[in-house]
Amino acid sequence: MIEVDNLDRKIIDILSSDGRISITDLSKRIGLSKTPCQVRVKRLEEKGIITGYRALLDPVKLGIDHIAFVEVKLHDTREKALREFNQAVVKAAEIEQCHMIAGRYDYLLKVRTRNITDYRTILAEVISQLPYVANTSTFVSMEAVKDDLMTGDWR
Repeated sequence: MIEVDNLDRKIIDILSSDGRISITDLSKRIGLSKTPCQVRVKRLEEKGIITGYRALLDPVKLGIDHIAFVEVKLHDTREKALREFNQAVVKAAEIEQCHMIAGRYDYLLKVRTRNITDYRTILAEVISQLPYVANTSTFVSMEAVKDDLMTGDWR
């Protein structure tokens, strides 16, 4: 684990909610002059703590606010099967997130679509066709109470 101090944490907090802030404004907000602030940001990037910057999109305005979480059980969990499943998931644009989990199921997927009809199509034509899928169980999100992208909370 890479050591970060309180100033680094302040930088991370601010950048996680406003990645477009200027170094000048960032340095003022954390109480550090511009050059040391810039050095710290560069070090956080070089160490891989800050991995990039991106635009946060409003899924409601884009019409893709239907979220389903899908538990996936594989019929084979040897390394070859896991590797092939992982590679296929990475290529499936419809799957927003994929986590290998412990428990009755092997994976948890997050899928974002326009509506339940679109989700059903993705379940049948994408998820069920992934290598080694034995069965799935779907949970539909009724409301996002907390989402790291909404709060900027990185911890």
